[in-house]
Amino acid sequence: MLVRVDFNVPLVRPEGDQGPAVVADDFRIRAATETLGWLVSRGASVTACTHLGRPKGHVDPLYSVAPVRARLEELAPGVELLENLRFDPGEEGCDPRFVDRLVKGFDAFVNDAFGSSHRAHASIVGPPTRLPSAAGRLLAREVEVLGGLLEGPERPFVAVAGGAKVADKLGVLRSLLEKVDHLIVGGGMAYTFLVAQGHTVARSLVDPDSVESCKELLDSASERLLLPSDLVALGPGGTIGRGRGGTGESAVVGLDVPDGWEGVDIGPDTAGRFAQALTGARTIFWNGPVGAFEDDRFSKGTRAVAEAVTDSGAWSVVGGGDTAAALDSFGLADRVGFVSTGGGASLELLEHGDLPGLRALREASNAPGRRGSD
Repeated sequence: MLVRVDFNVPLVRPEGDQGPAVVADDFRIRAATETLGWLVSRGASVTACTHLGRPKGHVDPLYSVAPVRARLEELAPGVELLENLRFDPGEEGCDPRFVDRLVKGFDAFVNDAFGSSHRAHASIVGPPTRLPSAAGRLLAREVEVLGGLLEGPERPFVAVAGGAKVADKLGVLRSLLEKVDHLIVGGGMAYTFLVAQGHTVARSLVDPDSVESCKELLDSASERLLLPSDLVALGPGGTIGRGRGGTGESAVVGLDVPDGWEGVDIGPDTAGRFAQALTGARTIFWNGPVGAFEDDRFSKGTRAVAEAVTDSGAWSVVGGGDTAAALDSFGLADRVGFVSTGGGASLELLEHGDLPGLRALREASNAPGRRGSD
């Protein structure tokens, strides 16, 4: 049995890049063990497959799954793991010939890779056209939880959108504004909204092509869209590091960032306003940190949001990636209702209500209602 998983996990290497890499965060591997263990316990011979990083269609030892395979052997003994799917250009190119090679020798397919199911790649959409196919337990649970946010969330429903690229999230922001009582916007994407309001943000991250779209969102739903009221900025020549590794001056500023400075976190007034909005919520969806939390100097805003989410008593759903990493770094990951394994996939599901991987499973020859499925 072939199981598509999403083991695109961070790796760390010893100082100087000497010696083998190890898995830095095994959350996605652990999340898949329920499905893998269930299959093995029922006598299935299970082979998993995943992508890792961006090797751009050729073999690159830096992106070998060997460290992932070692961790998988500890968590799910007996499960094999194929080499990185993206070593072959046919994966991202959705080449039918690559699909044929991938499924050869297998008699069934399970998609448990929620975090990759928004990609129409060969290993996601191809196997259901060749083999009897099903959703894994993790994928089914992700769809159930996120679908609940679309169908009937308990109100007030508050969403927090952070991260860097506003262009990538404009669609989901529009969709969320139709469903939520309040939408909180922080992180790098907030600076494009501030420019749309007429503020100067100096060296802060801005997407000039999205300014007009942000203006439109502000005009249509400004009373439900909460933006920063103050910022923490990094001075000229400063750098963002991990822990205490950053350099340069930092200061709380208003919404107009001084020349040469860069906004990198929400300020204390903003943190208080965001926390107040979250305190009264009954349902919360959070995707994206609101500052450069990996640098201790700029972690206070994201920590304040995390603590407000976990203290609210609301049903809370957290998108994967950096948001999950932030919660984990604050020791709060076990105090939210559900942590998704897919940041981009969760956003696309909320925006469109569907994913390429889900459509492929519905169209498999053995899917309920399909001819020949009985």
